[in-house]
Amino acid sequence: MTQPYIVGITGGSGSGKTYFLNRLLTQFSADELCLISQDNYYRPLSEQVKDTQGVYNFDLPDSINFQLYSQHIADLRASKTVEKEEYTFNNPNIIPRMLTFKPAPIIIVEGIFVLYFPKIADLLDLKVFIDAKEHITLTRRIVRDRNERGLTLEEVLYQFEKHVMPTYEKYILPFKSDADLVIPNNSHFEKGLDVLTTFLKTKVVQPKQV
Repeated sequence: MTQPYIVGITGGSGSGKTYFLNRLLTQFSADELCLISQDNYYRPLSEQVKDTQGVYNFDLPDSINFQLYSQHIADLRASKTVEKEEYTFNNPNIIPRMLTFKPAPIIIVEGIFVLYFPKIADLLDLKVFIDAKEHITLTRRIVRDRNERGLTLEEVLYQFEKHVMPTYEKYILPFKSDADLVIPNNSHFEKGLDVLTTFLKTKVVQPKQV
């Protein structure tokens, strides 16, 4: 089997990575593309750091078990199947599933720190940065965290100011210049999606039968 082509997709919180990825996934079959997300590699709550106000800060590199994440990416690259328990964002009402990641011609590695961790960045064949303006990412974060995670507006704004933006400026934005492709997503990303999809299709073309 040919070694898979590994694509890292990153960007700040609220940049629209999830929606972009969902659109990208519709262009490929499960046999062609495997998505393995950093979100399933958060450390247990007992290992998470609290800020000076006693609020958990999930926007730090140390919140991620990057050793296990990088090992699983390397395993997929070596054509090994990987299993990992789903991370449910500490929601007691959700029973975590056991996720199975199977080798495919294209491996998508997604998360805010995938360019920050050298052990992961070194595995990437293509680096993609989803970019959006600060006020737009804040609006998206407010909608998501209030609807999906039950946070108050005050909690969302506190996290954005104290956790999200400092992390973006220190651990994410400096690596934008390392990206091979920067896709603006202030209002739409259609052209960027088309460019990436067209390019990745060349990585799953089956050899012609003689």
